Amino acid sequence: MRPTSRRWLTAGTLIAALILIVGSFALAQAPRTGATVTRIAIAATPIEAFDNRDPTRIRFGALEFRGGLVLTSEYRAFGGISALRMEADGAHFLALTDHGFWLRGRIVYRDGKPAGIADAEMTPMLAWDGKPLAAHRWYDTESLTEFDGQLYVGIERVEKIVRFDYARDGLAARGKPIKVPDDFKTFTYNKSLECLTVPPKGSPLAGQLIAVTEHSLDAQGNHRSYILDGNRVARFSVQRSDDFDVSDCTILPPADLLLLERRFSLLRGLAMRIRRIPLGLIKPDALIDGKPLIVADLAYQIDNMEGIAVHTNAANETIITLVSDDNFSVIQRNLLLQFALVGE
Repeated sequence: MRPTSRRWLTAGTLIAALILIVGSFALAQAPRTGATVTRIAIAATPIEAFDNRDPTRIRFGALEFRGGLVLTSEYRAFGGISALRMEADGAHFLALTDHGFWLRGRIVYRDGKPAGIADAEMTPMLAWDGKPLAAHRWYDTESLTEFDGQLYVGIERVEKIVRFDYARDGLAARGKPIKVPDDFKTFTYNKSLECLTVPPKGSPLAGQLIAVTEHSLDAQGNHRSYILDGNRVARFSVQRSDDFDVSDCTILPPADLLLLERRFSLLRGLAMRIRRIPLGLIKPDALIDGKPLIVADLAYQIDNMEGIAVHTNAANETIITLVSDDNFSVIQRNLLLQFALVGE
């Protein structure tokens, strides 16, 4: 093993050992009050190379690295970014944190690469009664998707999905719980609603809510998964492999599901993976699997990758944006990474 590899493995074991402790403490300290939208300053340090060993390399599996940022802010609520939605312009974004805050802003580009964050603002996510979600201890907000102007947010620990009329009310929208199956109550604590997505019109399963759990496993050791369509519920499973757990998902138009996955191990350190799964495979009682687009460990510029979004740029390229959750920890980072899908 090279000395560089040893250093990254040591860092990985440290993160794996401390992440749960620090993250749990941070959740306990989550702000509970206030609904004012606050403009914040986010400092962005460019990531010039994804491979720590070879800065000239840009191709990684089916993806081409386009650039990245390390994000920091003095604003107390900033951090813990756990889900992401990109607007069609590829610049404006909406994210949420696992303390129950919205984060909205705009990516500034230079020569096609992310160079900074502008117009950033944060505000607590509101519950049905106008109080912050966190006031009801619904603060472990982990997944986000949109359909027809409605935002759907998955909340771990309480195992709920809430709907926001974002098109009408913007950041002032109030989250109303939707009906979910009773067996949501049997999910593994803090290992559940990390993936929510809705295929767009024209796609298989269009308008239906797809949920894949992080590490709530079926009898065969695979990820318990759901198709939710009003009062109709269908269950399926996603093949679990190589100790990876699901941390987010999105739709790759017109007909694929992208799963963002991560792995923590004291022996193997930290890693991420993106799998591409045809939506046509998702059927009641099916076991589905897909081909990895990329696999990366701490030899690369990754952290606790928790958010994934897709947009098409002006050159008609498919751009995949990833964000990480620092768990409000001094040993982790909030990263924003962008890749172009160039082939498999």
